[in-house]
Amino acid sequence: MTGHLLPPTTVAERPDRPEEACGVFGVYAPGEDVARLTYFGLHALQHRGQESAGIAVGDGHTLTVVKNLGLVPQVFKESDLATLQGHVAIGHTRYSTTGASSKWENAQPMLSSIGPNTIALAHNGNLVNTLELRQQLKGAGFRFRSTTDSEVIASLVDHFTQRHNSIRGGIRETMQLISGAYSVVLMTEEALYAFRDPHGVRPLALGSLAGGGWVVASETCALDIVGAAWVRDVRPGEMIKVGARGLQSEQAVPESRHALCMFEFVYFARPDSVLLDCSLYEARMRMGEAMARTAPADADLVIGVPDTGGPAAVGFAKASGIPYAEGLVKNRYVGRTFISPTQSLRQQGIRLKLNPLKHVIEGKRLVVVDDSIVRGNTTRQLVALLKDAGASEVHMRITSPPVKWPCFYGIDTDTQEQLIASDHTVEEIRAHIGADSLAYLSVEDMVAATGRPAGEYCLACFTGEYPIEIPESVRRGKFRIEAPVR
Repeated sequence: MTGHLLPPTTVAERPDRPEEACGVFGVYAPGEDVARLTYFGLHALQHRGQESAGIAVGDGHTLTVVKNLGLVPQVFKESDLATLQGHVAIGHTRYSTTGASSKWENAQPMLSSIGPNTIALAHNGNLVNTLELRQQLKGAGFRFRSTTDSEVIASLVDHFTQRHNSIRGGIRETMQLISGAYSVVLMTEEALYAFRDPHGVRPLALGSLAGGGWVVASETCALDIVGAAWVRDVRPGEMIKVGARGLQSEQAVPESRHALCMFEFVYFARPDSVLLDCSLYEARMRMGEAMARTAPADADLVIGVPDTGGPAAVGFAKASGIPYAEGLVKNRYVGRTFISPTQSLRQQGIRLKLNPLKHVIEGKRLVVVDDSIVRGNTTRQLVALLKDAGASEVHMRITSPPVKWPCFYGIDTDTQEQLIASDHTVEEIRAHIGADSLAYLSVEDMVAATGRPAGEYCLACFTGEYPIEIPESVRRGKFRIEAPVR
């Protein structure tokens, strides 16, 4: 079944990229400047969220939070870090998948009171039973300041901690109730906690500092920047506490079938990060090599779309023998500012973010390697941009399969109608974007590039097979055609 092709849109509308839910960072390190470590850790995780940022610090007696809308350098000044003194801290960079992005109340870390004590919580992922839990908590007298599922988690931990008189007991019972994707860092005035959903949908790494402290972060690149050595990943269903008695771990809920989001490998994670003992850079190179074998093109140059298309383009060039070249320069900070472009600038679309090197591509037949096509709008603008700059042919090669199914676990594609591949053939998409040819990588080749079996990943956006059951109240209105039964 096919439908009407999507009309061209401007950059003022939703991005033509899957956008991630957030980055989280936590550190327990007496004697260290934990606020500064967290600041630089968040810098390394800025790619995971650019809407808001926050840091909470505890000194054993008090818990202080600084957070606001904007990028990490916009939110924090030297004077802010000077006031955040303590031995334990957590931080967060946010991209919204639940809750309005423009509300300060939705910025994290979230605060919640437990009797005379306070916790701060930061969350990466998305729950699928938020509405049900929110209604139950409201019925129990809870009042919410934000519209996020993260506050629901904080409220549950608060509620059950009072029942058990134990933070770990509160987290344990909360994990038994919540469903969906979550990698969470939580702190009290004295200690750091981290916990991950039983499927491990979102990544969470554990590292150690030379001075004896501990760090948890969404990606290993955030460990690197603060000088922490990667120890292992936080296991699916595991809860960790770091305090005066050192690191303590328990399996809070049983592990389920592992389902790490495959888009971490394709797009989300930085190429200098490591997931499942696999270098992201090398995995993306192998995806490009596989693309060259399965969908070759008669061309003069291979170029990658910055930033994630670069390693795959290198791999395509290596396997095909076609020279690799830098053909696009990224305007890195346009679009990450509070200053809105004029209407005439918005109409220029992708030119705000990418500038072609005309002397490199003019008269050339190009293989253009990118990681994904979601809505199709930006890819259409990209092809036009390259042809306007003199490219004689543009052959698009996408190092992931067509994205056909919405995500409910922390990516902002929550309805099938947002996805051009959900009801259009590859040839129809090629015609829509104006490319001379278009090919996608298969699920099998994409997974093989990581060196792990398909059973360890969530592939739902490609296959429609969801590892965590989606309630009917959440599914309603999100599908053009029904997903396969698990």
